[in-house]
Amino acid sequence: MQDEDSPAETIAICPECLGQSEHDVMRRSQRGEGDDFLVRCLDCGHVHTLQIRPPRAVRIKATLSDGRGSVSAAIEVDDDETIAVGDLFEHDEMTWCVTRIDDSHSRPATSLGAIEINSMWATRTDRSIVRITMNHGEVSKSTKIECEPDKVFSCGSIMDVDGKNWRIRGLHTGRGRTLTGSRMAGEVRRIYLQPPEW
Repeated sequence: MQDEDSPAETIAICPECLGQSEHDVMRRSQRGEGDDFLVRCLDCGHVHTLQIRPPRAVRIKATLSDGRGSVSAAIEVDDDETIAVGDLFEHDEMTWCVTRIDDSHSRPATSLGAIEINSMWATRTDRSIVRITMNHGEVSKSTKIECEPDKVFSCGSIMDVDGKNWRIRGLHTGRGRTLTGSRMAGEVRRIYLQPPEW
């Protein structure tokens, strides 16, 4: 008799055929938190057991950077998960981007299994804090604004800062300064402003 929760057929890798094929589920047995399925390959007729277990949770030591501040955190992930530089994840209702992962020998890698990661670094990506320098003759004043990371800033355009209009003279990214073009807030390290009449 087939259990209502178990499928009549499933796709699995057959150890005899060495490929994915449809299998008929003959019996299901609960084992701890998982299940064992006795299955028969519909291609070759080979009978074998599939063991399905939920992944274990592991904690990864992480440094989370939000603007100039950083905090240490333990990020819980499944032990069978692969994490790569550039991956996004949610933690404390914020979105983070993995910027570096180190293996057990403290060597950086671009991608590792969760259980192979010794430490991880990530930056917040659901908001950007952009530094601003306002130049008016010999006087310069600095401030910051918080905005969405996909907000676009364009050289030559007018923006309001503290109730005053300013013209964007230049944008500084991590790779240098530009006096033309546009950049998204997530790419901008600093915006240089001047009075609009200049």
